[in-house]
Amino acid sequence: MEKPQIISEIEKRVHRIKKDYTLWTIGITDTPKSRKDQHYNNGKDISEWADWSIHSESDARAIEEHFLDKGMRGDAEGGSIKYVYIF
Repeated sequence: MEKPQIISEIEKRVHRIKKDYTLWTIGITDTPKSRKDQHYNNGKDISEWADWSIHSESDARAIEEHFLDKGMRGDAEGGSIKYVYIF
């Protein structure tokens, strides 16, 4: 998926569910299922989890930075970046 589409989808999700950006976490990963399980096992509420496949690591990092600037909490993971996620 392309960067503008992902930003738009995240914006829609935030405004539909929890309008306050500070209530959300954004991250990047190459294994969304494993990362989701890690957050769940650490006691985080992942009920609003969503992830998007992305073609470019630089786009993934730009999306993450965009939402960090709006107040989302960050949760970056090392390795090959193939997905952007929020919860």
